Amino acid sequence: MMERDSIRFGDTTIEYQVRRSERRKKTVQVTLDGGGVQVASPMDTPSEDLQALVRRRAPWILNHATDGLLTVAPKRFVSGETLPYLGRNVRMVFEAADVRKPEVRFDHWRFSIKEPRTLDEDQRHPRIRKAIIAWYRGRAAIRLATGVKKWLPRFGGGEPPEVLIRDQRQRWGSCAPDGTLRFNWRVVMLEPALVDYVVVHELAHLTVRNHSDEYWQLVNRVIPDAQERRRKLRDVGRSLPL
Repeated sequence: MMERDSIRFGDTTIEYQVRRSERRKKTVQVTLDGGGVQVASPMDTPSEDLQALVRRRAPWILNHATDGLLTVAPKRFVSGETLPYLGRNVRMVFEAADVRKPEVRFDHWRFSIKEPRTLDEDQRHPRIRKAIIAWYRGRAAIRLATGVKKWLPRFGGGEPPEVLIRDQRQRWGSCAPDGTLRFNWRVVMLEPALVDYVVVHELAHLTVRNHSDEYWQLVNRVIPDAQERRRKLRDVGRSLPL
């Protein structure tokens, strides 16, 4: 007997297929294969129990799932939806106003977004998205430049490298041959400990250009729990919106 179901984990939808069997008496098993998330279950296990199990296993699923297997629910940009900032889900509140273009304010851990009353429905989503990304980019420029100055003394100090903010969906950051550091604006969606990890990861490349044992020894000296932060970064990175 087979059935399909899904759960939401953050902004990610995890769809899974349930295979019920008379021969399976007690244990429920969650696996991944080319067809997606598979749940092997006894015949009488309630669907609510299976949902709870998949939700508990969600971090493992996100860490091991290939790209394209899971989907991130697109934002509709309506009041009540949330966006992450520094690891916290921040509620969005929208208001029609006499403004020329969408305006984004961050006030007491809430996004207050004014949108033009005359905004065409076909243009609403891309224009609001553009305004929100511009807000994130501005915060990222400040936060990451500050982070570089904070952590640079742990690598011997010197003149702070140039910091640029980019939209590089597949990378959190990069270090150019001339020492310029480029960061994905989405970094500021992460909790502060992971923001620090991304900064340290790139600063270490100013000393060691590759990912050799020497490189990881350097990173681990600066952040002793670097590998745990790296693992967590892989998990949360799959579920970020925008």
